[in-house]
Amino acid sequence: MAASVFVYDFADGNRDMKDLLGGKGANLAEMSNLGLPVPPGFTITTEACRHYLTTGDVPPELAEEVGEHLKTLEETMGKRLGDPADPLLVSVRSGAAFSMPGMMETVLNVGLSDASVTGLAERTGNERFAWDSYRRLIQMFGRTVCDVPAEAFENALDEARTSNKVEHDTGLDTTAMKELVTAFKEIFAAHAGRDFPQDPREQLELATRAVFDSWNADRAVLYRRQERIPADAGTAVNVVAMVFGNMGDDSGTGVAFTRDPGTGAQGVYGDYLQNAQGEDVVAGIRNTVPLGDLERIDKAVFDELLRTMSTLEDHYRDLCDIEFTVERGKLWMLQTRVGKRTAAAAFTIATQLLDEGVIDLDEALRRVTGAQLGQLMFPTFVVDGDLKPVARGVAASPGAAVGKAVFDSGRAAELGAAGENVILVRRETNPDDLPGMIAAQGVLTSRGGKTSHAAVVARGMGKTCVCGADKLDVDVHSRQFTVDGQTVNEGDVVSIDGSTGDVYLGEVPVEPSLVVRYFEGDVEPDSDPLLHAVHALLTHADRKRALNVRTNADTGADAARARRFGAEGIGLCRTEHMFLGERRPLIERLILAADDEERQKALDELRPLQRKDFTSLLREMSGLPVTIRLIDPPLHEFLPSLVDLSVKVAVAKERGEDPGRDGKLLVAVRRMHEENPMLGLRGVRLGLVVPGLFDMQVRAVAEAAKEVRAAGGDPRPEIMVPLVGAVQELETVKAAAERVIADVDPGVDVLIGTMIELPRAALTAGQIATAAEFFSFGTNDLTQLGWGFSRDDVESSFFARYLELGIFGVSPFESIDTEGVGRLIRIAVAEGRETRPDLKVGVCGEHGGDPESVHFFADAGLDYVSCSPFRVPVARIEAGRAAVGGSTTTH
Repeated sequence: MAASVFVYDFADGNRDMKDLLGGKGANLAEMSNLGLPVPPGFTITTEACRHYLTTGDVPPELAEEVGEHLKTLEETMGKRLGDPADPLLVSVRSGAAFSMPGMMETVLNVGLSDASVTGLAERTGNERFAWDSYRRLIQMFGRTVCDVPAEAFENALDEARTSNKVEHDTGLDTTAMKELVTAFKEIFAAHAGRDFPQDPREQLELATRAVFDSWNADRAVLYRRQERIPADAGTAVNVVAMVFGNMGDDSGTGVAFTRDPGTGAQGVYGDYLQNAQGEDVVAGIRNTVPLGDLERIDKAVFDELLRTMSTLEDHYRDLCDIEFTVERGKLWMLQTRVGKRTAAAAFTIATQLLDEGVIDLDEALRRVTGAQLGQLMFPTFVVDGDLKPVARGVAASPGAAVGKAVFDSGRAAELGAAGENVILVRRETNPDDLPGMIAAQGVLTSRGGKTSHAAVVARGMGKTCVCGADKLDVDVHSRQFTVDGQTVNEGDVVSIDGSTGDVYLGEVPVEPSLVVRYFEGDVEPDSDPLLHAVHALLTHADRKRALNVRTNADTGADAARARRFGAEGIGLCRTEHMFLGERRPLIERLILAADDEERQKALDELRPLQRKDFTSLLREMSGLPVTIRLIDPPLHEFLPSLVDLSVKVAVAKERGEDPGRDGKLLVAVRRMHEENPMLGLRGVRLGLVVPGLFDMQVRAVAEAAKEVRAAGGDPRPEIMVPLVGAVQELETVKAAAERVIADVDPGVDVLIGTMIELPRAALTAGQIATAAEFFSFGTNDLTQLGWGFSRDDVESSFFARYLELGIFGVSPFESIDTEGVGRLIRIAVAEGRETRPDLKVGVCGEHGGDPESVHFFADAGLDYVSCSPFRVPVARIEAGRAAVGGSTTTH
């Protein structure tokens, strides 16, 4: 094989080399190997990009290697790059291992110049086509390689359409195209500070460097962060011989899907645009026709395309996303990849392929994610007979999204960061709109179809999207759109339904999704194909997973719902939540108690209330474990604000009045005030310092268990002691708890364990396990104390900068820090089980519902994760995917 270090011909690669050749390059090679009509070309590897990003320059050998492969390409095509008489033209495309909409756009027609455009016209017999191709090169090269503002070219193109009285650029004749080339070259020179390069090799080299630079462009970094793509992977560059879809009505370009990426339904899906080139389809500049219309336009090409689509789906065993060009009646394949799809389509397609015998159950489970299941649980619109949409577009990515209309990506990002719900409204989107799309609840465009930029990116991110709502007259400069005589200004609320394509003015009410109703037991799984798919894959996940899934719940209602959602017990009941509301005065009396008798009286009044709470939880979770954490926060959190009380007391004294109860409260609040309460008197320390507090809670647990058992239930309480840092703390609390439990009912079986949330606890887990019957990791505090920062303080201060700098790929509060906090967890699990082999170990922080974290916890050997009721199905399916080797992403 005549392969080089930094450059591969398509014939030398395959789809398994995507880390080196990028997704596009690997799949172009694979299609070439399958004998499909792929224009010849070569790929500059991601290794070359990494060298460039590290050193600031391309590898010294690259120019020579590119020259060798270019020579082979020229021999294959029988043309030379930039030859004035018969020029070879190439496209330059980025291609990372992962699909990245934030990367550099394609540059077509590289090799054209003032000298070769005439030769192209003569060889093709189509002068208009040649000059159209030249203006496209200047426009694309200027925009993507030299940062010439896209609007400058678009304005010149609008002026040409207006002066020539045509609606689309296809109506411009040869003379108009020549004038556009002159205008575009002047725009290029004005903004780039140099003339448009006439040397085709210089064009190729500059475009290659631009692809490498685009890896660290703001929008690429933002997308990588959003999708958790490694920052050091780099991108490949694909150099492909040009084929032309803009040679007349017997030519065109299109995008096809082997199944509907929105629903998963089988059929002919995609868009086609006659007499068009490259990005015209996805840019949404001209409205496309459905792919099925290609049968009428050119049946031979249509039939060949269907055969090719079938070949690719059979080969990849999955939905394929295909880009193609028709040049004078000949089909050319420009790209294929496993296509992005909506959450509903992911589940539906996985079970379709399972039923077809293409994949097995384990593979079907690997094809979906917990994040996708979470999307299916979002509410849907309640649409009654009186509610009429003002427009209908293409249902590009499902969901119900409501928000303020915003017409600028930057403004959408700004309002989104401030907590506002927004809908990004554009004529069509482009990669520069990525920040706004990420921040928005949904995307609405007046142009484009199911394969437009907006649709493809929204589907990949799980965002609701309606495209091509052409009744909308969108004016981004005036920040408004009009429809049926009504004007919607920026800030007005709109609602979009990505499942139907409907657009509504104002806020539309929502109702639980069909999937949530299935979890609640209101609908049967066989009543709907999507529910059938969810049920089948979730059932298989439950069979496969080693991790149990519990819930965090403080009330009987939450516990009951979580059990319906598949929870196998409660991993965290936060008892401090039971001290709020109308019970707060009892806590104030406890804190203000002048002696033991008064304190005990307050505790005696609290105990029956706690017992009632625990009884409800144990009854709803009969037969399943219920982990009850003793009070954790500092007591002063249950008291009024120090500032507010100080003002009240000062005002009373100023008026000569007795501050009374407020004065006593102020003394207590001052006595208990801590500069950093997270590190002060809380958790086990509080239980050891305030006599009777923990005893009251333990007694309430034991009494509740006794009551539930007497009623025929099977209570399985577990008492968790928070913030233990030394085994002696736990030994003291455990001894007192066992005395209380024995006093209530010696027959009540209660496990006593601890919450591992201090680094010292993790590092002395072997000692603590001598007293603890279970560990449960409090990953929120373990993260705070492991990193040495307070979540409430840092997320609003420097986290954004840390993410921007790449210090964090993702917030450690969102997904577990596997290297640091994760290391503490692994140490604690290993050393705890060395002391007590039957030690039960779980996690009760919200990391328990994060898909990536669930995979880590499974690998670390935990017995269970616990999360909020709504996240229980997500954790169940991810625990199953972890057991069958599923990736944590769908890239």
